[in-house]
Amino acid sequence: MLEETQETEEIIQRVAALDVGKAELTCCVRVPGQVSSGRRAQEVRTYQTMTRWLLVLADRLAELGVTRVVMEATSDYWKGIYYLLEAHGFEVWLVNARDVKHLPGRPKTDTLDAVWLCKLAERQMLRPSFVPPGPIRQLRDVTRYRADLVAVRTAEKQRVEKLLEDAQIKLSVVASDIFGVSGRAMLAALIQGERDPKRLAQLARARMRAKLSLLVEAFSGFFTDQHAFLLGKMLTRVDQLDADLAELDAKLQALIAPLAGAVERLDEIPGVGQTAAHLLIAEIGTDMTRFPTAGHLVSWAKFAPGVKESAGKRKGSGSTGHGNPYLARVLGEAAVAAGKTDTFLGERYRRIARRRGAKKAIVAVGRSILVIAWHLLSDPEVHFHDLGAGFYDTRINAERAKHNHIRQLEALGYKVTLEPAA
Repeated sequence: MLEETQETEEIIQRVAALDVGKAELTCCVRVPGQVSSGRRAQEVRTYQTMTRWLLVLADRLAELGVTRVVMEATSDYWKGIYYLLEAHGFEVWLVNARDVKHLPGRPKTDTLDAVWLCKLAERQMLRPSFVPPGPIRQLRDVTRYRADLVAVRTAEKQRVEKLLEDAQIKLSVVASDIFGVSGRAMLAALIQGERDPKRLAQLARARMRAKLSLLVEAFSGFFTDQHAFLLGKMLTRVDQLDADLAELDAKLQALIAPLAGAVERLDEIPGVGQTAAHLLIAEIGTDMTRFPTAGHLVSWAKFAPGVKESAGKRKGSGSTGHGNPYLARVLGEAAVAAGKTDTFLGERYRRIARRRGAKKAIVAVGRSILVIAWHLLSDPEVHFHDLGAGFYDTRINAERAKHNHIRQLEALGYKVTLEPAA
């Protein structure tokens, strides 16, 4: 029986598509032709990507009455063009290049690419990528740069540890953090020329003084002036990165101040602290109308398994794919932190980790955190309520487990009879 669908084919009357490069772009505009002919009129021009020429492009698009401009996400070259056209009032769509694949055997040039993209756009065969509004973009720039600097600082600290190992200085074996107060004092003394293990050990503070004998053994190596020179450069770089991170934190606090309410709401989620809340807001924003349901957000973040089916059989490994690396990182850290709590998310993490491994558990709990975040940001009246670590031990779930076990036994050919409860 045939069923009617709600889909209607609608042509975007005035649309433009940009094939963006570093030095120039190709613009294709398609508008209605003569009224009697019913055909489409098309114009293809090349513009330089300097600001003066982009303003000429914006004026030309406004003159032709273009309502939607579509472009592919080409490196970072699209950003300046996108922001300029957005500021001029155009509806700008950034689309994934994967959605604009060319037909096999079809010639490929910048002009043909722009025309092809324009034809797809006018027939509404494309979907826009998520580009956050200006304030969220500024916040995202700071949080991402901060995350990159933290990674650089971590790499520099690892170089320090490798340098000490090269000199047979085993400080990291005794001290859990060689960059603490005691560790930095000892490293500074090494740079200044101190080589006596006993004097170096005496620089220990607080609880480290209980390990004086171990510290003496740890500093019995062959630390040379070459090591001291390199160590001084590395510690200077670490200190500079610490100062830069402090300035970024101050800038981040100023940018996040108008969104303090959203930060507090996300902070209620187990495993999500203030820093993680800042990163989540920077990556997904606070306006959840861009994602109609929590499932859309999870799918966009690549925290849902891909579905590929052919001839009634599932294909592939069901992997989630590669999404936003900054978002994946903060969700992974939050999931691991939640796994150490006595909450529903913590118990969920531990149950899945026991059966399927830590990686599966991180993805599953990260997905749950995203779903919770979507509900908290979508409705200010919604408050977080933890189901508790004992959720899986409730009677409802116990009954569910019992019936699942019965079905498994019956599938193996056993006949199961339930005895009445006493």
